[in-house]
Amino acid sequence: MRKLLFSITDWVSTKRGMWMTIIAWLVLMVGLSAGPRLGDYKISNFQSLPDEAQSIIAEKKTEEIFPNEQGTPGILVFHNENGNINTDEVTQILNGIVEEDIKGIETILDISALPPQALTGFISDDGTTMIVPMELEQGLGNSEFAKINDKASEIGNKIADQFENMSFYITGPAGIAGDTLKLFEQADVVLLLATIGIILVLLIAIYRSPLLAFIPLLATGIVYQVVNQSVALLGAGGLEINNSTTSIMSILLFAAVIDYSLFVFSRYREELNKVESKYEAMKLAMRATGEPVFFAGGTVLAAMLVLFFANFRDYQNFAPIFGLAMFFIMLASITLVPALFTLFGRKAFWPKVPKYGQGKEIKHGIWGPIAKFVVNKPGISGGIVGIFLFITALNVFNLDFEFDTVKKFPEDLPSRVGYEIVEARYDKGELAPATLLIESDKALVEKDVTAITGKLKEYNEIASVRLTAQSEDSKAIKLSVVLAMNPYSTEAMDMIHDLREESPNLLKDASISGEAYFSGVTAKLVDERDVNTKDIFTIVALETLLILILLFALTRSIKMPIYMMATILLSYVSALGLGIFLVDFLFGYEALSTRVPVYAFIFLVALGIDYNIILASRFIEERKTHRVKDALEMAIRNTGGVISSAGIILAATFAALTTMPIADLFVFGFMVAIGILIDTFLVRGMLLPALILLFEKDKQVSRNGQ
Repeated sequence: MRKLLFSITDWVSTKRGMWMTIIAWLVLMVGLSAGPRLGDYKISNFQSLPDEAQSIIAEKKTEEIFPNEQGTPGILVFHNENGNINTDEVTQILNGIVEEDIKGIETILDISALPPQALTGFISDDGTTMIVPMELEQGLGNSEFAKINDKASEIGNKIADQFENMSFYITGPAGIAGDTLKLFEQADVVLLLATIGIILVLLIAIYRSPLLAFIPLLATGIVYQVVNQSVALLGAGGLEINNSTTSIMSILLFAAVIDYSLFVFSRYREELNKVESKYEAMKLAMRATGEPVFFAGGTVLAAMLVLFFANFRDYQNFAPIFGLAMFFIMLASITLVPALFTLFGRKAFWPKVPKYGQGKEIKHGIWGPIAKFVVNKPGISGGIVGIFLFITALNVFNLDFEFDTVKKFPEDLPSRVGYEIVEARYDKGELAPATLLIESDKALVEKDVTAITGKLKEYNEIASVRLTAQSEDSKAIKLSVVLAMNPYSTEAMDMIHDLREESPNLLKDASISGEAYFSGVTAKLVDERDVNTKDIFTIVALETLLILILLFALTRSIKMPIYMMATILLSYVSALGLGIFLVDFLFGYEALSTRVPVYAFIFLVALGIDYNIILASRFIEERKTHRVKDALEMAIRNTGGVISSAGIILAATFAALTTMPIADLFVFGFMVAIGILIDTFLVRGMLLPALILLFEKDKQVSRNGQ
């Protein structure tokens, strides 16, 4: 591998190789840009759960028996905050929406056809609010939901504005899904601009050279376009592409390319002080950094490929997309990045141009004294860091999970406003009723329906049960089960889980011979919780094993990979514990999405180990000619500046996710930023060096010198 790598980087570092490399990347970018567009293949109604999940089986079974009954429900909310709702005004708004004949709306309840007693069932106890069920056509995605909601809201609000104190909102699964898509679409542009702006400002502030900011961003822009178009080809080939996956991919791409660019040009600057030729300097720089940078990318690639073994399809979707992105990032780190820096040569560092023969004048700023302190006082530096990491890690026992994602949306989002109005004035289960399909081997008569609905109503946690459909042969019925609690809450999830377990006994007590299937939002959340728990153990075990194997190959040591990996795992748990405290204390997030710890693990371990690899590689290089203590001091001193700079930029890049109005991505970005800073300054700078001094010893030399 080393010989092949050196042959590539040696050739790229020549004048001919430099030009051919840059031209090849540009041709690849332009050629791929003529192909399909990524936006055409993003799937908005992505199925997160595996096909064998109970809720998915139930959903497909229901769809099979009642093919025209499985549309997505929505709730039209009419509210008068200053008095009783006027049903005539509600009727006028509904008539306006119905007359528009909006494509995609299957049904809207005709309240004018209801008797007065039935009508009152849709009005809140305080008289201020009325909800009207809506159902969208089967098979629509979030993008269609958004268009339908926008059109219906435009018409409804235009009419509502004619009345005093009338407010109109669309919520429920259809309303929430449509608003979620719009949040992502708006936030993606902000995220990209924020990321580029943060990187540009930090690069200029840290290195005070406009070209050193421009060259990595130029490389990133080329790789970004190549990756985007390549992922579009995967989409054209049939791969489903999730919106959130591509948002996080862009952050990974920017972060990794910038990171590896910093490692390359930092060593390149060193070599430009030692040799006159810019081509020879890059050849030497890449011989020193090419392998660790390539291996660092390999650890991230391995981490992404592990996701193929997950059951949760959101994680599975990361694997091919992030894996492809990392392949091009690794390729660019040993070809495009060195070629671009070679092209600009010493001019890249203007105004602080490195001059041949000034190698001894390189200053290491604060990292020189830090390196000396760490190697002379490893017990103090490593011990303090270890205690801090251990204490903060203990806070993971306070981790709580949150499934009500609507509560984390912007407060003025229409679906959230409507959601909170319904939640405050109705049985909370009306927000997203569960669907119960009962399939029997004999016809179900009215007595059977009455018996099973009666059994279900005995539960205090169930507010109401309604028969919504019956098959032609009467062997299957569909019931709408409204819980007396928020359908997105853990209590509701526990209830549906228990109902699943107890359904055979319920059917038996109702003298029904058959099977019960629960579907709907809450049932899916139950499966998501179960599948995610299993995936956490799978991902942690496989990712740790794969990275250990790569570290064994890089360091050619048995001990070093073990304590390198141990520091990263401790760092991750510490970042999670500290993050749990800070997002609660600073932003009021008392609980996290189940996905955040998994996303954070994938990125913190994969990217955090990069810094350990850069330090360990430099230590191994210096150890060939120096004692352990001296080699370690030189490694800390020479890599400290570039790793701390890379860490700050990488943390800031992930912190750009805090511009997203989606809680999952906000908290994920914040936690990863914290974890990267811990890795950069505490683990890489103090804890790992202390462990190296503890475990690595100078080789004993015999008296005869052999």
